[in-house]
Amino acid sequence: MIKLSDRLQCIADRVAQGETVADIGTDHGYLPIYLRQCGKSPRVIMSDISKGSLEKAIENRRAERVREGCEARLGDGLDVLEPGEADTVVMAGIGGYLTIEILEWDIAKSRTFPKYILQPRKDPGVLRRWLYTHGYTIDREDIVAEGKRYCEILTVSSPGQEGPFTREEDGTTDEAYEFPDSLIEQPCALTEAYLADRLSAEEAIMARIVNGIGSPAAAETDKGYLLHSKRAARLKELIARL
Repeated sequence: MIKLSDRLQCIADRVAQGETVADIGTDHGYLPIYLRQCGKSPRVIMSDISKGSLEKAIENRRAERVREGCEARLGDGLDVLEPGEADTVVMAGIGGYLTIEILEWDIAKSRTFPKYILQPRKDPGVLRRWLYTHGYTIDREDIVAEGKRYCEILTVSSPGQEGPFTREEDGTTDEAYEFPDSLIEQPCALTEAYLADRLSAEEAIMARIVNGIGSPAAAETDKGYLLHSKRAARLKELIARL
């Protein structure tokens, strides 16, 4: 059986028994192949916009002798799926903005899939804001390490076809979307290390801005410095509440 990385194993763990899963941007196809091998998913769809990546996934499927219930489809985003065809759609390792673009392309269709597992490589705060304002619910957040990087994995419920397609902002700040309360409300073994790592990164950026401008007082009027100081303050708040 394929051995998954901690990141992919966490995603696999968030798939419920018996769910049909579509892995959008499957790359080598490890996740869907594993879900078939362990018997968790009766049917999986591995999809990629890259012909080369999909061919690697097909070769891995062949090497692992997964013959049934594992389809390969070449195409862009959710275009490869029929409405409601999958119980869970996985989009992992792509940026928050691209994830939003895929979901927005045909938003009525996007809402026919009951569950998403999303792992934004960057801009998670932007993605969280979009999910909230479009009626999606983040049910769980996980933090896993991959090399020197920390990965945020969001398990998300779709709002379905009922109700409005947007909802009003609730006043949540940008930094609270970037580092939400849910990180400490549902902590994991890496939560504290993740928050400390992000705080160190924000403080390093602030220090570079100060050095470039020449004085802390002048830096405090810089938009970039203000952004990162707000993020640092939010991180210190969360760490204090752990």
